[in-house]
This record gives sequence, C-alpha cells and structure tokens, in this order.
Amino acid sequence: MPDSGRDYRTLTYEVDDRVARITFNRPEHGNAITSDTPIELAEVVERADLDPRVHVMLLSGRGKGFCGGYDLSIFAENMGADGGPDRRTGTVLDPAVQAENHDPSRTWDPMVDYAMMSRFNRGFASLLHANKPTVAKLHGFAVAGGTDIALHCDQIICADDTRIGYPPTRVWGVPATGLWAHRLGDQRAKRLLLTGDCLTGKQAAEWGLAIESWPADDLDEHAEALVQRIAAMPINQLVMVKLALNSALLAQGVATSAMVSTVFDGIARHTPEGYAFQQRAVEAGFRQAVRERDEPFGDTKPA
Repeated sequence: MPDSGRDYRTLTYEVDDRVARITFNRPEHGNAITSDTPIELAEVVERADLDPRVHVMLLSGRGKGFCGGYDLSIFAENMGADGGPDRRTGTVLDPAVQAENHDPSRTWDPMVDYAMMSRFNRGFASLLHANKPTVAKLHGFAVAGGTDIALHCDQIICADDTRIGYPPTRVWGVPATGLWAHRLGDQRAKRLLLTGDCLTGKQAAEWGLAIESWPADDLDEHAEALVQRIAAMPINQLVMVKLALNSALLAQGVATSAMVSTVFDGIARHTPEGYAFQQRAVEAGFRQAVRERDEPFGDTKPA
C-alpha cells in the first residue's frame, strides 16, 4: 500500500513496490526551488533511508518539467520584499532575503551568500550521501538549480527532448554543486558551462550525463523498469556498492569542488554584470531579463 505520511509544501512522498517516490509538486511554477525545497528533500531522503521497505528512491517532477531552477522571480523582480527568516528555524534560507545585499553601494559579506547557498546544496546533496541509491527521472526541463539537484542522484534517466543545462553561467551564477566535471569530464563540462548552452536528454545520454534516454511517451515505462531492477537487490548490497563507489567520487575532490563553486556562485551575483542583470529584472521583469541575456546566444526561452 502506498505510504505518504505528512504533507509537504514543495513535493509529495509515497512508498510502494520497494520504491520511495519523491515528486516535486509546484507544477504551476515549473517546480522552482524555494527555501522549503532543500529542507523537505533532505527530510524525505532520510525517511526513505530509514525505511526498511525502501530499496531505491525515484525523484521526478510533476507537470511540464522536472525543475526550472530557483524561483528567482520572487526576488529578482521584487528586491526581496517577500523574503524573511525561515519561521521554523529562524535561519535565513530564502534567496529573496539576500536580494537586499545586491546593492553595490552597500557592504557585501561573501560568507552570508555562502551560508545561504551551502544550506541549499546540503539539502540537495542528501541524494548523493544517502545510503540507498537515488534515481532522477527528467522530463521537459532540468535547468539551472534543477541540475544542482539532478546531478546529486546516482542515476539519471531522461526523455530524449529534455532540456538540461545551466544558462545562468552567462551572468549571475555558477553551478554550486561542482559536479559537472566529475560527471562529464573537464572538456565537456567546460563546453557547457563556458557558454551556458543546454543538452537534450538524448545528448545527455550520449555524453554520459544520463544513463538512459527515451522518447517522452516511453520514459515512465523505462524508468520504472530501471528502479524495479535496482529494487530487486538486497538493501545491504545496494548500500555497500554505493558507499564503495562514493568513496572514489569523494577522493576525486567533489566536496572541495562544491565548496569553491558555492563561493563563486555568490560572487557572480556581485559583479557589474550581476548588478545590471538584477536591475533589469526589477525594471522589465525576470523573464524579459533572461530573454535579453540569452538573445546573443540565439536562445531566448527563459531558463
């Protein structure tokens, strides 16, 4: 029988057939990331890790896409008017609060940015550091902060036409996970991040970023087949294999990459171009600012 437990603001959680199904549930906003997302994601990953019925976790998004990144329109357009400390912890987690620091006439503390973004990444990294395997099922789009989440999963399976990439490297952002080079190798990672270009799901599989890619109509069937094959394994074997392989990944320096990338992500928002982008978002709206950002690249779809 499916098991869901408590309600969450950004996702749903249920368990059946040895699979914990974690589904982002803000389809009207492209499943954009809010301050609740990393907290809730880490909580359900821990629930699944401790549940003896669960052998594997499947992460997906409801609606037209997996995740469109951070809900930047909240603060890029409104200068943080909607922000505030997290009511449960008293900790400032929402990027909206940090918008007030994007005034070049004011003092900027880079460790304030780092404290904020590192907590988001810590929540997303729960997928990598969970004892049990995690699989991301991508469709529609997995861009910007959405890739910060997906790349922490042990396996990625996607639809052929999924749009995957980090356009904010064109201005105002650096992928804070540091995982691109570890997943793709140095040259291919730079090919994407030095341009902000996106891959299709089919290209992601060809490049090794995804393990499989399928026509969109067939994605659910093949994702289910993959997680069921993993779920057929004993939990103890799954845990030992993941721990052994993660030890190699950590030895490559993935934690250091994440730290450096997170610091640079904050710096990117405090460059002259970063201030200009934010000001344009305030004046014309975030979507228009993104269109103008991407126009020189022949890519004007907001992302």
